Amino acid sequence: MTMGALRRSAFRLRTYQPSRWMWLAWIVPVLLVVAAIVVLAANGMRALPSVDDFTRSYPGVSTHPAATPVGVPAWLAWQHGLNAFFILFVIRTGWQVRTTKRPSIFWTRTNTGWLRTKNPPIRITLDLWQHIVFDTLWLVNGIVFYVLLFATGQWLKIVPTNWDVIPNAVSASLQYASLNWPTDNGWAHYNALQLLSYFTVVFVAAPIALVTGLRMSPGFSARFRRLDRVFPLPVARKLHFAVFVFFVAFIVVHVLLVLTTGARANLNHMYAARNDDGWLGVWIFVGSILLMATIWIGARPVVVRAIAARGGRIIHRQR
Repeated sequence: MTMGALRRSAFRLRTYQPSRWMWLAWIVPVLLVVAAIVVLAANGMRALPSVDDFTRSYPGVSTHPAATPVGVPAWLAWQHGLNAFFILFVIRTGWQVRTTKRPSIFWTRTNTGWLRTKNPPIRITLDLWQHIVFDTLWLVNGIVFYVLLFATGQWLKIVPTNWDVIPNAVSASLQYASLNWPTDNGWAHYNALQLLSYFTVVFVAAPIALVTGLRMSPGFSARFRRLDRVFPLPVARKLHFAVFVFFVAFIVVHVLLVLTTGARANLNHMYAARNDDGWLGVWIFVGSILLMATIWIGARPVVVRAIAARGGRIIHRQR
């Protein structure tokens, strides 16, 4: 090999930048191996007489109040679809805020007079502006959800009311892990593991995301310095990211189970508020995916800048 070829090879090695998606080349096989081990272990445990007796005593569905409503109302189906849309872009914009090292486009509110004096505008990145917009939409949708949830009694389907939810959740976990799905009817009530998962999402993770997000917001942080001692920003950031990871994991598992445990019936419940074998829920779901994909692709910087400019001033950092 000539000296010139050696220099070119050395240059290529120095300038080689591995793709940020290269981690998938090893993490996916590792996850598959771990999943296989979990399935084998769960089936081995269920073959034990004591574990078999346990799953018979606790089939996976906890005791629920007699007043628990049956069915999925139309408002809940719409709320679920809107929430899926908003949370997707909350996650996307949140990841952009976290991973963009040197943002070059900023946004600031345009206000004059009394409002400018009492509440001076703060410059934020365009990614953060997007994140706040989708957070606000998600929050408004969540408030409507909370009101309707308690007004219609649907809260009884996702709030534990009996301590037998714990052993039943363990039993349901074993059934899922062994790929022997729990035999329950989501139209009437959720199994114990679903109940605990939905309770955690609605009443634990979502409020933590809201509180930590507010604590991290530039305007809030600048005006409430006294909170630095009782609720430091680094703590808020760590909690916010932990909730981000939880939501991503929950969505992946949730979608996987919806599609593998009777997709048509599940989608009819969730998107069409119907308990039949029709295809309406499937088509609504497909339509929502196409809509989200279209907006995902269409949300290019030039489009986002044009929308943001209608409510504020766009500032470009000089490179």
